[in-house]
Amino acid sequence: MEIGIKILQFICSFTMLVLVHELGHLMFGKLFGVRVEEFRIFFGKAWCKWRWGETEYGIGWLPFGGYAKLAGMVDESMDTEHLKQEPQPWEFRSKPAWQRLLIILGGVMMNALMAFVIYVGTSLAWGDTYISNSEMPHGYVFSDYGHALGFEDGDKIISIGGKSVEDYSKIIPSLIIESDKTTVVERRGERVAIEIPVQSVMELSEQVDLLTPRVPFEVASVVEGSGAAIAGLREGDRVVAVEGTRAEFYDEVSPQIMEHKGEELNLAVVRGADTLNVTVGVSPEGQIGVGLATAHYIPVRTREYTLWQAIPRGGERVVEEMSDYWKQLKMIVRPQTEMYKALGGPISIGSIFPDEWNWQYFWRITALLSVILAIMNVLPIPALDGGHALFILVELITGRKPSDKVLMVAQAIGMSLLILLMLYATFNDIARLF
Repeated sequence: MEIGIKILQFICSFTMLVLVHELGHLMFGKLFGVRVEEFRIFFGKAWCKWRWGETEYGIGWLPFGGYAKLAGMVDESMDTEHLKQEPQPWEFRSKPAWQRLLIILGGVMMNALMAFVIYVGTSLAWGDTYISNSEMPHGYVFSDYGHALGFEDGDKIISIGGKSVEDYSKIIPSLIIESDKTTVVERRGERVAIEIPVQSVMELSEQVDLLTPRVPFEVASVVEGSGAAIAGLREGDRVVAVEGTRAEFYDEVSPQIMEHKGEELNLAVVRGADTLNVTVGVSPEGQIGVGLATAHYIPVRTREYTLWQAIPRGGERVVEEMSDYWKQLKMIVRPQTEMYKALGGPISIGSIFPDEWNWQYFWRITALLSVILAIMNVLPIPALDGGHALFILVELITGRKPSDKVLMVAQAIGMSLLILLMLYATFNDIARLF
C-alpha cells in the first residue's frame, strides 16, 4: 500500500511537471505562428488521442516524459523529412532566432513559474515551520564523524560558507553543498572557524546523527515503580551531577546511567532553588524510568505569510533551490565528493515522496522537482533545451546559423549521452536496493 501511494504521487507529480514544461513550448510556438504537429504526454503508443485545430494531442501508455513536436525543428524524434523541402513560414526553422530561443526556453520558464506558484501557495497555506538554529540554547551534540570534522559538543552553528542557517534541517545539506568552505561556530562564548575539507557526499549524507540538539537532563515524567519514582524524583527536576562529577546534559548523563546497569547511581538534582542528592536504582536495561523535557529546549517556529508576503517568499525559494541545485551539479566534476554516486533515476525520485499522502509535502516536492527539471533542461547538452538554446545563441552572436547536418549530429550525440546517463542513474537505483 505504501509503495502504491509513493508511485501514485510520483506519477501525479511527474505528469504535471511534463505537462507544464511541454505547454511552455506549445504556447510560445503558437504565439509565434509555428505549427505544433503533436503534443504528447508520456511515451509509447497513444491510448488516447484527439485533434484540435492543427495539433494532435495524445497520452501515451508509458508514464514517463512527453514532447511537443514543432514543424521544421530537428528534435529527439530525429525526423528529417521536412529537411528535404523548402522552409515554410509556419515552420520553426523559418522563425527569427530570438523567437526560436523563446520557444526553446518556454518549457524551462514554465517550470520555474510552476515552482514559484507552488511556493507562493504553500507559504500562504502552511507557512514555514522549522527548528530555529539561531535559538538553540545549548548548541549541539556531535557524532564521532562530526568530532573528526572539528566540531565539539556544545558548538552553536553560526554560519556555513559565509551564510547563516536558520533552519536546523538545512545544516547537513548546507555542509554538503558548502563542504569546502569555512563553517563558523560559537564555542564557549567565542567564534571559531572550522575548515572542513571536501567530503564524500555519499558518506556525509548518511550521517543522520551528525549533530543533534543538546538538551539538559530535565525530568518531564516519572514511571510508576521505577528507580526514579522510588528515589522521589519529580517533574521539573534537573540533573546537574552524577557520582560527584558535573553532568547536566542528556549526552553526559545517559552514558553514566548505562555504565551502572543493575546498580545504584548518585545524582545531584536541582529542584526549584534547592540542590538535592538522591540515589537512584538503575534497571538491568540501563534505565531509571523518566521521560525528558526536551520540547522547550528545541525551539520550533512557524513563520506565517500574507498573500503579499508569500509572493516575494515564493521568488526567494525558487532562487534558493536553483542556487543549491546548481552547486550540487558542479560537485559532480569533483571526484573527491563522489557526487556522481548520488545520481538516481525514477526509483530515487519516487522514494522522496512520503508513505502517506500529504498535500503539503506533495506540493513542496513537486516544486523542488520543477526547479530541478528547469535546471537540467537548461544545461548546454544537445537534445536538451539548453543544447538547442546554445546553438541559437551562437547564431545570434555570429550571425550564422548551424547547418541541419550539424544539428542532426549534435542531436544524435546528445541523445546517446542522455541514454547513457539514464542507464547509469538506473543502475545506481538498482544497486541501492541491494
